[in-house]
Amino acid sequence: MKNTLAQLLNESPTAVKQPRLASVREQIKSKLFSRVASLHDGQIHALVQQLFFRRESKPVRHVGFAAVDTSTTTAALCLDVARALSEEGRYDVGLIDACPNSVLLQTELQISSPINAESSWTIAPRLWIVTRQHWLSDSDSPSPSQQNLSRLREVMSDFDFSILRCGPVTWSSESIARACDGLALVLTANKTRRIVAAQTKDQLRKAQVPVLGTILADRRFPVPQGLYRSL
Repeated sequence: MKNTLAQLLNESPTAVKQPRLASVREQIKSKLFSRVASLHDGQIHALVQQLFFRRESKPVRHVGFAAVDTSTTTAALCLDVARALSEEGRYDVGLIDACPNSVLLQTELQISSPINAESSWTIAPRLWIVTRQHWLSDSDSPSPSQQNLSRLREVMSDFDFSILRCGPVTWSSESIARACDGLALVLTANKTRRIVAAQTKDQLRKAQVPVLGTILADRRFPVPQGLYRSL
């Protein structure tokens, strides 16, 4: 009996500690992820305000997003911006695939199309996704024709705001950018070289493409050292 009682007393603290420690870890993880998500949402809303609602400039309604580096994807960023605009509840927003010769936007974002879907459909209240087939007649062409660009302008005019997922900065993306109000240039943290970014902006300026701003993507948010020990 004594041996059994001693054994229970020795094992009891371990049995109580393990679930509690696991619970603390989960709480820390949950709080950390919540803080990062909140910070991300705050940055997206700040970006929307800076791009579309600047009082000192003319109204900006249709913006293309293009990366400097060919390996950088902008689809998720475009969706975040479009969703933030639609959540205002006052505007119809179009998320437009404006990147010829690439993976379809709906495929990259893993957005399934409804049965018998046309070239656009709603993915959230007041938010539409627009496939590139809706404005690009020949997806195998290296660059859109003037007729394609004219059709793209018609598609954009159906919305209060348009977010265009463009490809990396090339002659093709420059021609698409001239069809909208300007281009938001996406840089990649710890990857895009400053001289390359400067050369790209100069290239766009010479092509008479307004650069509305630059966005630093793929930032890694620092985690306090104490949390690493706790996780």
